[in-house]
Amino acid sequence: MSLSDAELKGLFTKTGALLTGHFLLSSGLHSDQYFQCALVLSDTAAAERLGRELAARVPPEWKGATIVAPALGGVVIGHETARALGARSLFTERKDGCMELRRGFTLSPGERCVVVEDVITTGKSTREVVSVLKGLGAEPVGALSIVLRAADEPDLGVPLKSLARLPAAAWTTLECVLCRDGLPLVKPGSREKPKAA
Repeated sequence: MSLSDAELKGLFTKTGALLTGHFLLSSGLHSDQYFQCALVLSDTAAAERLGRELAARVPPEWKGATIVAPALGGVVIGHETARALGARSLFTERKDGCMELRRGFTLSPGERCVVVEDVITTGKSTREVVSVLKGLGAEPVGALSIVLRAADEPDLGVPLKSLARLPAAAWTTLECVLCRDGLPLVKPGSREKPKAA
């Protein structure tokens, strides 16, 4: 049986992975909610279930594709999704601010790939992975995420399927009502806070 949006939100709440406050997202936007997927995915049974749920969303034309996830957030869910599909699992990572496929991972020309993410807001990381795959001659065919937190689906250059759409408010630094109220800004993710210009 498929996981509903409410069940998924309940899983995030139960594991303490749905945070409220004033957060700097990896997209550079500010939000009053943060989905700390690492806390959910640290429960191996939950990680396995979420991987199976994402695998079940894969349409027939994506079957047999290699799973590629951006590090660090997508690595665990990418692996679990690949395991459920019986597919290969790779990940990209940033080096000097640029997304790259490293660690001896290779792709064949025309190899079909699906990008797997934990949370998508603007889709920046997913688009970067899609670009890396195309640059290596692979064929990105789609993207999967546990949570789509944007109200509108971002243009990723490939179709997107998510377990849940849980829109959360997000603002630029200049528009942020939480900054205006003087609430301290927290960067809970794995990426370093961008340096001021």
